[in-house]
Amino acid sequence: MSERNPIIAVTGSSGAGTSTTTNSFSHIFRSLGIDAAMVEGDCFHKFSRPEMDVAIRKAREQGKYISYFGAEANDFAALENCFASYAEHGMAKVRRYLHTFDEAVPYNQLPGTFTPWQDLRPDTDLLFYEGLHGGVVTEQHNVAQHVDLLIGMVPIVNLEWIQKIIRDTSERGHSREAVMASIVRSMDDYINHITPQFSRTHINFQRVPTVDTSNPFSAKDIPSLDESFVVIRFRGIKHVDFPYYLQMINGSFMSRVNTLVVPGGKMGLAMELILTPLIEELMLKRRQARGQVNWLE
Repeated sequence: MSERNPIIAVTGSSGAGTSTTTNSFSHIFRSLGIDAAMVEGDCFHKFSRPEMDVAIRKAREQGKYISYFGAEANDFAALENCFASYAEHGMAKVRRYLHTFDEAVPYNQLPGTFTPWQDLRPDTDLLFYEGLHGGVVTEQHNVAQHVDLLIGMVPIVNLEWIQKIIRDTSERGHSREAVMASIVRSMDDYINHITPQFSRTHINFQRVPTVDTSNPFSAKDIPSLDESFVVIRFRGIKHVDFPYYLQMINGSFMSRVNTLVVPGGKMGLAMELILTPLIEELMLKRRQARGQVNWLE
């Protein structure tokens, strides 16, 4: 972690709603006048889409599985170096993974490929990461240690699968069978690399539907926010003003001493109320570390 160059990471598995959360953060950054360096976690995949297809076939021939959740398909060293470099120098190298045809056309590339590595813009206020592994820790790498504010997006698993199936079939051109197979193939990596991160997060936002999601593989649509509650768990954050949140968010209640539950339709409001002062605090510490404000202010 670095007070001079803070890092915020939103972590959650593919289809967990991290992109929606990114939109909320972007709104907060605009309202606070923060120039954030935006980093997509997919840029730290090891393989392009054709290369990943080959790697999956080779692993299957050996009776093994490989998925985007695990270490074999991701460059955790590059991710950790990115965070460490930004924390120390305010600079790092990143690239983009081009998911769709529309994303790839401006680069004159094919979908499922990477843009070249390049330096982040200089003089940004903070680094904002959204992806699979913002809080990952392995025997060789500790990405989480560099993050100043770690947010988990954790819908219950059936909802997560519904979101992934519908997104990957409608937006990324995959067949339903292929997406279901990828879910099965990735379970071991999910258990070992994704879920442990949510015990390291400062705040988790877990969306729980209030409609039947018993069979996610037959679902035709994603439950709306209004058909959900959001369970918000706080860890290691001092002076959380729960009475204020309960007053400001209609229909909210406390389920545990560190857990706030809000109606799904109020998730955006809850995020802005909760995260804005935490981000303001990071920026105050940044200015103080750079000698830009008086410590007594």
